[in-house]
Amino acid sequence: MATTSQVYRSTRSSDKETKTFEEVVIQGLAKDGGLFIPPTIPQVSQETLFSKWSKLSFQELAFEIMRLYIDSNEIPDADLKQLINRSYSTFRSTEVTPLVKNVTGNNENLHILELFHGPTYAFKDVALQFVGNLFEYFLQRTNASLPESEKKQITVVGATSGDTGSAAIYGLRGKKDVSVFILYPTGRISPIQEEQMTTVPDKNVQTLSVKGTFDNCQDIVKAIFADKDFNKRHNVGAVNSINWARILAQMTYYFYSYFKAIEGKDQSAVKVKFVVPSGNFGDILAGYFAKKMGLPVEKLVIATNENDILDRFLKSGDYERSDEVAATLSPAMDILISSNFERLLWYLARENLAGNDDLKAGEIVNGWFHELKSNGKFQVGQAVIDGALKDFASERVSDEETAATIKKIYEESVNPKKYVLDPHTAVGVCASKRLIAADNNASINYISLSTAHPAKFAEAVNNALSSFEGYSFEKDVLPEELKKLSTLPKKLKFIEKADIELVKAAIDEELAKMDL
Repeated sequence: MATTSQVYRSTRSSDKETKTFEEVVIQGLAKDGGLFIPPTIPQVSQETLFSKWSKLSFQELAFEIMRLYIDSNEIPDADLKQLINRSYSTFRSTEVTPLVKNVTGNNENLHILELFHGPTYAFKDVALQFVGNLFEYFLQRTNASLPESEKKQITVVGATSGDTGSAAIYGLRGKKDVSVFILYPTGRISPIQEEQMTTVPDKNVQTLSVKGTFDNCQDIVKAIFADKDFNKRHNVGAVNSINWARILAQMTYYFYSYFKAIEGKDQSAVKVKFVVPSGNFGDILAGYFAKKMGLPVEKLVIATNENDILDRFLKSGDYERSDEVAATLSPAMDILISSNFERLLWYLARENLAGNDDLKAGEIVNGWFHELKSNGKFQVGQAVIDGALKDFASERVSDEETAATIKKIYEESVNPKKYVLDPHTAVGVCASKRLIAADNNASINYISLSTAHPAKFAEAVNNALSSFEGYSFEKDVLPEELKKLSTLPKKLKFIEKADIELVKAAIDEELAKMDL
């Protein structure tokens, strides 16, 4: 196995400065506006993959993967194992992310990877339970030797299009020396998503309902990170998918589900494609790292809704912000600019334009994003597109197709019968069905990522399924735990305009009340 990658740099950096794992987790976003990445992706041999890793539990596999990216001097083996075990002890499945195999039968080899068994019923829990424990671990270690007056606290600020917010809150609630503020666009997330965030009573948690779009919220969060005075006062940290630890934690389920999909089959004769509903690109980016580490993935398929910046990019090479975000049945993907895509662009620039020069790659990416800010778009050229297409394909799915797929799987499913998809998962499954028809190849297994429990999107699910005799949302879909949310008191602060100064003032005011 190659040397462990233990240092990190910014995607926009043209100097030699690197950071440790602890620094990138706590800092979140680089000072130059870039995202942290490991310049070298560790390599895992096929022998290690199939002789050792394929036999491991989810938690054991997570340890092996994370150990390659975290220096043991930063987190010793025993501590890392404890962090992993504590993070996944909150999940309702002993497998953490179980794979439902051959959902439709029909020799389609269509498997659904259920990522919603954590405390908030969304895939974000896989990463954010771990990130919350990491924050607490690093802070407690730092504060152990400091007098009370010098002890550090961290103020986590994040934006959500739905599930990140509740997952972050549940990952950080009650954590010592950590306060958390989550911004979300008023009226643009589902009622259950809002209830999950706003009914958490812990005093270190505050939700901010911002009149605007998710992109407005995300822009405000990035501006807060760029505000040196505010950062100095409050030691701001990130839990959005820009935090590297989230990508790291999500790698595990690509390896785990791959091994489950090919179990009992001739490894050399099986191909695997992952199909991922994509908005901010963090989920599928974890798959890119898994593939580059050595997992023999045939293709990573980006499934977008009508907000299709990623699909347009792969087909044209233009990275262009649309004029307006479309409100769709899959709101967590209603995003104009995919923040995590910048990480992929750095690797593509280094490999295809910079002659594998890290600093040159940083210059190129920095130039692209300056162009995006000033002109609303940039163009990467055919060499970069060809590089991307080695690993990725894309499909765009409409609302009509999303609803039709929820119906189709409910009718067709045999394992189990009457399987209910949430609308984001339906986007991925619709794309998978297209690929199955186009590929017409029985040796390919399709792993479609299920990012949220269907109960979180009652309106879309009910509209698709209410015509079926005997169907009941309350009986067939809604878990008891989520039923109780509507009866709990809410705690939120309304921000009447998407304005950074209003948000900063609200954070200042609420921090004073928290008195942590």
